[in-house]
Amino acid sequence: VELGAVCGVAGVMALAGQVRIPLPFTPVPLTLQTMLVLLSGIVLGARTGALGQVLYVGLGAMGLGVFAGGTSGLSGATAGYLVGFVAAAAVVGLLTREPSPARVGVGLLAGTLVIYLFGAGWLVLGLGRSATEAVTLGVIPFLPGDAMKLVVAGMLAQPLRAVWGRIRGA
Repeated sequence: VELGAVCGVAGVMALAGQVRIPLPFTPVPLTLQTMLVLLSGIVLGARTGALGQVLYVGLGAMGLGVFAGGTSGLSGATAGYLVGFVAAAAVVGLLTREPSPARVGVGLLAGTLVIYLFGAGWLVLGLGRSATEAVTLGVIPFLPGDAMKLVVAGMLAQPLRAVWGRIRGA
């Protein structure tokens, strides 16, 4: 069951990456993947959620076109975000082991901050952007959309955990 969940996470991430909205003022596209990363940690737990992200990132790093827009390879503006997906799923899973609305909210915010930290950090360290540019290009444009994704993820968290619990118990 866990192996299926890991593969399922990678598959859903790959599908979600094909639906992207390029933004003319930033090299980072808008996708639903960040919400799915957070849900993978909440629903499946730190280990399984993170392993699903490892598989997804690994497939893309090996050259399969699973990243946003069918791209592959860990380079370019999105590399830090992709690596951050693994850490974010683990952080969210750890913070929401005993779920309550407050813990889910904290977990979702923490996971989003982890993704921003890795993504903006890569823009600085890997692409030579200034910290101001990294935040301007890689964080600020995504705040409104990510706020909406956090609300939706918070609403989906408990029902999806219940479904996963029934699957694991079957």
